[in-house]
Amino acid sequence: MQNARYVLAISALLSAAGATAQVQPPPAGGQPAPPPAEQTAPPTPAAPTESVPYGAGLKVNISPDGSKYFRIINWHQVWTRYNRNNTGSQHVPGDPQDNTFDVGLRRSRVLLYAQLNPRFMILTHFGINNQNAVSGGSGVGDPGKKPQLFIHEAVVEYKVVKELSLGAGMHYQNGISRMTRASTLNFLAYDAPISNWPTIEKIDQFARWFGLYAKGRVGKLDYALSVNDPFATNQSVTPATLPTGVADYSPRNSHKTYQGYFAYEFLDQEANLLPYAVGSYLGTKRVFNIGAGFLFNKNAMISRPNALPEVLPTDPFTLPTNQHNLGIWSADVFYDTPLDKDAGTALTAYGVYYNYNFGPNYVRNIGILNPSSAGGSAPIPGAGTLRGNAYPVVGTGSALYGQAGYLLPKNLLGPKARLQPYAAWQHGNFDGLKAIGAKDVNVYDLGTNLYLDGHNAKLTLNYRARPDYSNPQDVNYRSEITLQTMVFL
Repeated sequence: MQNARYVLAISALLSAAGATAQVQPPPAGGQPAPPPAEQTAPPTPAAPTESVPYGAGLKVNISPDGSKYFRIINWHQVWTRYNRNNTGSQHVPGDPQDNTFDVGLRRSRVLLYAQLNPRFMILTHFGINNQNAVSGGSGVGDPGKKPQLFIHEAVVEYKVVKELSLGAGMHYQNGISRMTRASTLNFLAYDAPISNWPTIEKIDQFARWFGLYAKGRVGKLDYALSVNDPFATNQSVTPATLPTGVADYSPRNSHKTYQGYFAYEFLDQEANLLPYAVGSYLGTKRVFNIGAGFLFNKNAMISRPNALPEVLPTDPFTLPTNQHNLGIWSADVFYDTPLDKDAGTALTAYGVYYNYNFGPNYVRNIGILNPSSAGGSAPIPGAGTLRGNAYPVVGTGSALYGQAGYLLPKNLLGPKARLQPYAAWQHGNFDGLKAIGAKDVNVYDLGTNLYLDGHNAKLTLNYRARPDYSNPQDVNYRSEITLQTMVFL
């Protein structure tokens, strides 16, 4: 009984203490308790006064320190365009059109990359390119529909030491020039000149290669070297189908392709985790690089030196033919710098020289996102048709390309929007044009970038004057006006 009384006494004391803790006595003087303070929301952070052009984007850390992560990049480039077509062009067969107004997808892609740690990386890049209402698709009888979604890059990479990383797969660690490894997300001009990808869709897959590569940086020297398998191409070509004295890609090419690019970075160093060279930094870096590159593929080209005999042999490959090495080299310079940090002005300039050797008199006509599917004369032997907006882009000989842009002062169009006018010039001096008495190629571009959120959201309006070689001895210029709408996240 005595123990029970102790338990009851202790329980009563604990209950009293709990009640005292939960019920506060009224304030002295019998005044009512003041009401509780109102809950206020935390202050809203100030909106940024200007957009940030580069950042982590859609990046997801999968380790607390961020050493394991993956990132997703998605972008679309939509062209709305007015084009003065080359002579004899047809929208579809039987429908001649002197000019075209159209909308098309220049690029629509997704890129994903991840690192388990700073030594390992995996990269996957897929999408479509150059689809409009008359081309770019794979529908049977409907050439503009259902474009093929294909792999642009599939790469695994391992960092051996700080100065060296090794990779394998379908890659973009290209040689020749800075623009041969250009990022399509931050061009200065509305597009690349395509002379920077001289073998595109021939022995490569949309400027990508199956092969092995080594990349890295030693001091201020950035480098990339690769050895690749050329894609089988021109399988319908035989010596009997070749124009006399004009080279073309060999259907029996089995030799490795070697390429590389070296750049000396005098000022700020650029990121080199990924191969994509920036086109314009919008004043966020001071970059001055001088670079040089090469590409070599043994016996990649063939030509037939003599006219065809009256009676063709059963095997056309027994006809006399010459084999030619494909050799290309280039030298370029890139300069990007802020001019007035208070005003936000900046200058971007790039120039490159290419020396091409595809064999005798090789010329190739290319029309990007071509608005015509038929027509156009082909007076340049072996170069392909000149329908729509096509013109001689690459060939045995040399090419020059230069561009410059000026980022206008900020606040000119409000707190976020920025304007960047630019000009570009492309020149081609090709043996195959000289052989038929044609003039050199000159293409002129004038345009303006309207940055709504840096490179992540921008509009580009471009005017182009391009040559029409339908009559090579009397070249006329045709105009293109293109509005590119681009968003990437």
